[in-house]
Amino acid sequence: MNQLDALKQFTTVVADTGDFRQLAQFQPRDATTNPSLILKAVQKPEYAPLLQDTVARWKGRPMDEIIDRLLVRFGCEILATIPGRVSTEVDARLSFDTSATVTRAERIIELYQAEGIHIDRVLIKIAATWEGIKAAEQLERKGIHTNLTLLFAFCQAVACGQAKVQLISPFVGRIYDWHKKQAGTQWDEAARSGANDPGVQSVTQIYNHYKRFGIATEVMGASFRNVGQITALAGCDLLTIAPELLAQLAASEAPLQRALSADAAQAMDLPAVNYDEAGFRYALNEDAMATEKLAEGIRAFAADAIKLEKLILAA
Repeated sequence: MNQLDALKQFTTVVADTGDFRQLAQFQPRDATTNPSLILKAVQKPEYAPLLQDTVARWKGRPMDEIIDRLLVRFGCEILATIPGRVSTEVDARLSFDTSATVTRAERIIELYQAEGIHIDRVLIKIAATWEGIKAAEQLERKGIHTNLTLLFAFCQAVACGQAKVQLISPFVGRIYDWHKKQAGTQWDEAARSGANDPGVQSVTQIYNHYKRFGIATEVMGASFRNVGQITALAGCDLLTIAPELLAQLAASEAPLQRALSADAAQAMDLPAVNYDEAGFRYALNEDAMATEKLAEGIRAFAADAIKLEKLILAA
């Protein structure tokens, strides 16, 4: 049995890509997209007709609507290939606007429903700012399920659990990147790998907290830099993995053991934690890594949304 098949025994495998032509070979249950992945996909020659057709069909509509229709078009193609859910992201420029995020999310769902897609097959991705978490809380009450992304801090995960969001995506690789950069020449790759990887430790803490306190929100580790980070989180609810790393897992027959266990977490002596807005903002502010990476991630996704707009104008 290869490592990918072994991982699927413990964890739901999700493909982290907008390139729906790559999906079939790895047979993931779900798929996630973001502005960067869609931007990367639409610049490939094989997707040019899809971009041009969408733009031509909705020419004259507001740019934000055309972008949402393009995202939904990709989402529908992905859903035709996988049995589960696709995550589609709200414009990152709305990350600090609760009402605008809710409105945009509702439109994305309406566009999917117009294509005959059931609401339960779509997760709306929202940055895990306080405003984003509050938007997700409202959407979940309306039956619209959410995936809170750009999640780097324990306080973000706790607040998402309190809001009863469907799923969170803690970013393993970007946490690892920050700590490696901070350490500079003092970084010891071997000593900080596997269970000692700072990104792996972050997801493990969140997973154990959720399972210990019966929080139903799903934990989906994301943003991996190497296979070791993935195998160290075997047993996590879900892991969203780029095609390149899926291929490495499929090519390896090295043994793979469960690393995370709900039963083990339930037996742990952990403190109960809750946050109001002031407590959340202070805890996030105290976490330099999370503060920097959240801001950086929002800027990057917003920049890619602008690049996507330029491609649409040029199509």
